[in-house]
Parts: sequence; structure tokens; C-alpha cells
Amino acid sequence: MNSTEPARSASLEIGAGPDDTLTFRLSGWLDGHTIREVWAECHQSLRAHSPRRIVVEASRVAYCDGAGIALLVDLQREALRNAAQVEIRDFPADYRRLLALFDPKDFAEVVPAKPKPVPMAEEVGRAGVHLWNDIRTLVTFIGELAAALASAARQPRRIRWRDALLAAENAGVNALPIVGLISFLLGLIMAFQSAIPMRQFGAEIFVADLVALSMLRELGPLMTAIILAGRSGSSFAAELGTMKVNEELSALTTMGLDPIRFLVVTRVLAAVAMTPLLTLFSDLMGLVGGAVVFLSLDFPLVTYVHEVVSAAHLGDLLGGLVKSLAFGVLVAGVGCLRGLQTKTGASAVGLSTTRAVVSGILLIVIADGVFSVIYYHLGL
Repeated sequence: MNSTEPARSASLEIGAGPDDTLTFRLSGWLDGHTIREVWAECHQSLRAHSPRRIVVEASRVAYCDGAGIALLVDLQREALRNAAQVEIRDFPADYRRLLALFDPKDFAEVVPAKPKPVPMAEEVGRAGVHLWNDIRTLVTFIGELAAALASAARQPRRIRWRDALLAAENAGVNALPIVGLISFLLGLIMAFQSAIPMRQFGAEIFVADLVALSMLRELGPLMTAIILAGRSGSSFAAELGTMKVNEELSALTTMGLDPIRFLVVTRVLAAVAMTPLLTLFSDLMGLVGGAVVFLSLDFPLVTYVHEVVSAAHLGDLLGGLVKSLAFGVLVAGVGCLRGLQTKTGASAVGLSTTRAVVSGILLIVIADGVFSVIYYHLGL
């Protein structure tokens, strides 16, 4: 740097005048590197004198950026809070126009009002209205999705099969490790916990019956659906929610493309195709977990297989697979619906993902209860 170039520094002279007047004489460069000490001295002087009038002499200011403007706005804000007057003298015209863009009232500290308690009747009413609107939206979405699936069945070439295969890979193939691990542990734990009380009656052999019927009829499809709701349903909601926030869905609508037919149908078809296959894998791993415990009880493997074959029938397996089809539709449909409902804001996508998981698991449990009643009346 040339030795004749003046140093870029800021200086402050403080003078106390009559009538509780405090004068600040600023000079030099007011930027982010030099403003810190000046700012601290100004506040220290304000706390020490508590003036009724503040005068800022700025005729010798050579340069002022946003940091310097912030200092002046802060002085105006402090004066406004203490009911004092501020006068800025001889400030260069260019910087004065920049200062005029900021109103110190916009930076005044607002005392948060104490929230008023909401009556219980009002809370119940709000929850009821929210639930009713959510049900209406769900029914509308079911109708639109059914129409889109019917149109896809009539014209299968219009389905974006490459996207459907990609969604099937993400929702199905990539979920095999976690589904297999949890199902194996579930079968192992269930067999171990049931073997302890059954040993008192010499009925350890019926552990195989318990594991087989529980996994095929109930736990296999249910646990698979819950895992998919937390894994794939949240993924669908996050993907569509991000597209909604980035206005990509609006762009599709502008181009004449229906987001449900263009995005939702492929994901629903992938989930419906993958959920029964994952349920079969879950059933198998649950039976393997039960076999590990059965072998530890000094029973041969052939006895375990014979008990499983004699206790479980084809109807038990098909009943679980029918459940899994319905669960797949619920997981994918709810995940896509919550993604399409994403609002604006930093937390919108996360909120939609959470709602997708909670709603998906809730609907899965309700649907499982409905299937249980239906199977009971059908004698299955």
C-alpha cells in the first residue's frame, strides 16, 4: 500500500453540552472493521450521561458502509426508547439517502404480549374443524388418485415406468436390510419370551405355532408397513414437499401436467408392488428368528418346520398379503398427500414429513383393526 494513502480508521470525539446534550463527532472510515470500538464508546457514553438530546457531527466522515449506517440507526433507536432527540449534522448526501431507508421504529424492541388462555371449547372446536378439513382433503385426494390410477390402467404407456422402478428400488430393495433385521429380531424375541412360560407346562413345541401364525397373519405385514411409513412415506413427503416449496409443482401445473398423475401414481404403484414382497421377506426372517430360539431349546429343525407347516395355512399367508397391499396404498398415498400439502417456510418440509409418518402409522393401525373384524366375520 502506498505510504501516502491515509489509514482507514475511525475516530470518535464525545462532548457533553448544556441541557443534557451529548455530542458525537465522527470522522474517518465507518465500516465493519473500524466501527466496533466506536459503537462501544457511544453506548458507554449513553449509559453514563442519559442525555435528552443527541447530536451527531458527521461532516468529517470519509466513508460509511452498512455497519456505519447500523450505528446511526442504533443511536436513533436508543434515543427513541429513552424519549430523547437525535440530530445528525452535515452527513454526506449519498450516505444520508442510505440512512433514510431505515426507520428506527422498525428496530424497536417489542415486549411480547402474554398469551391469553384459550377456552377448552374453542380448542375442541378448532381441532374438530381441522379434522373435518383434513378428512375432506383426504377424500378428495382418494378420488383424484383413483381416477389417475384408472387412467393409468387404461393407458399404461403413459406411466413413467422408469420413475416407478426408481421409486420401487428406493422403497423396496433398499428397505430389505432394515425389514429383515427387525423381523428377525421380532421373531427371535417373541419366541424367546413365549418359550419361558410355555416351558412350565412342557409346551415349548408350540412356540413354532405362535411365531408362524403371528408373523404370517399380523406382525409381518404390520411391521413392514410401519417401517415403510417411517422410511418411504417420509421420503415421498419430503420429495414432494421440497418440490412444492421450490414451486416445481406450480411449474408442472402451468405446463398442463397433473402432479398426481405425474408424480403420485408412480410412487403408489411402486409401494403397492414392493409391500407384499417385503412382507414375504419379513415373514421369512421372522420364522428364521423363531427357528434360532427353537434350536436353542434342543429341538431339531425338522420339528420346527413340521410345526410351522401344520399350524399355518395358505389362507394365513394370503390374508397377510392382502393386508400388505392395503398398507402399501396407505403409506404411499398419505406420504404423497402430506407432501402436496406442504406450506412455505423453513420448517414446512419437516412438518410435512412428520405428519406423513404420524398419519401413515395411525391409518395403518386403523386399517389393521378393520381387517381383523372382517376376517373374524368371514371366519378366516
